[in-house]
Amino acid sequence: MKFQLLLPAILLCMTGPLVASAEEPVDGRFRLERSGDAFVRLDTRTGAMTLCREQDGALVCRMAADERAAYEEDLGRLEKRVAALEAAVAAGQPLAGRQREDLPSDEEVERSIGIMERFMRSFFGLVEEFKSKEEKTGPAPDRT
Repeated sequence: MKFQLLLPAILLCMTGPLVASAEEPVDGRFRLERSGDAFVRLDTRTGAMTLCREQDGALVCRMAADERAAYEEDLGRLEKRVAALEAAVAAGQPLAGRQREDLPSDEEVERSIGIMERFMRSFFGLVEEFKSKEEKTGPAPDRT
């Protein structure tokens, strides 16, 4: 009788650290702490806690009720977003997040092109100036 109770405890002690290390990434995101006859798994990034119990030789984890509600809320929000995106695709609307009114006006485009044109003219003017100086003075001496 004592051996039957001792065997699951020994197995749990032997597999407990293995489960924790298998579940715990190198960065230490999750911590497994014993709490009475159960374990609490803490996600150190989000602060989410999950209650884990030994069942039939395996560690079974379940979300806490408030975390489950938050999970369901996020899931519902994401389902609505996916439905809206699918409707937009079906209607042929762009998904890039920019509407026509967000695009620059023709005047803004022309102004930008004018700025780039002045920049390029100035740049190529400097190139021509350096070329003409080089032609007057001759090539630079080889210093190697």
